[in-house]
Amino acid sequence: MRFRLDLSIDILRRTPATLGALLQGVDRAWARGNEGPDTFSPFDVVGHLIDGEETDWMTRSRIILAQGSDPRFEPYDRFRHRARNAARTLESLLAEFAKLRASNLELLDSWHLTEGELDLRGEHPELGPVTLRQLLASWVVHDLEHVAQVARVMAKQYRSEVGPWVPYLPVLTDHELPRS
Repeated sequence: MRFRLDLSIDILRRTPATLGALLQGVDRAWARGNEGPDTFSPFDVVGHLIDGEETDWMTRSRIILAQGSDPRFEPYDRFRHRARNAARTLESLLAEFAKLRASNLELLDSWHLTEGELDLRGEHPELGPVTLRQLLASWVVHDLEHVAQVARVMAKQYRSEVGPWVPYLPVLTDHELPRS
C-alpha cells in the first residue's frame, strides 16, 4: 500500500479512541502489568505516545519542512514518560493524549502537504536521511505497533491462567523476548 496522507490521518485520529475504549477505567492490574523489567505497561505506552506528540512526530516534521542548514533531529528519549508521569492517572494520560493528538492532526492537515514536500529530507540521528513521507508513515505504524503492544501485554497477564490453550493463542507467545 502506498502512503496517503488522508488515510494516515484517519488512522492517527482513531488511536486515542481505540486506546480509550480498551483502557478507560480498567483496574490497575491491567493498566500497570508489563512483560518484565524495562518493558512498557499500557500506562507506559500512553505516556510514551504523549511524548511522541510533544517531541517527535510534529517537531521532526517542522525540521524537515523548514529545510534549514541543520536538518538533524534531536535524539528521542523513549523513557522520558516514566519520571514525568509517575504520579498521574491513566485517565489523565488518555485525556492528554487525545487532546495533543487532535491538535497535532489539525495542524498537520492545515499544512496541505504536496508530494514534493513529502519527499523533503531530514536527518535521523541513527537512521540517516529520511523523508517526511517516511516519517509520517512511521507515525502510523508506530501507533499500530503500540495498540498491538497494549493488547499483547494485557493478554500476557493471563498467560498462566489459560492452561493448555497457550499454543492456540499466539498473542501469548509473540515477542518471547519482551521489549518496550
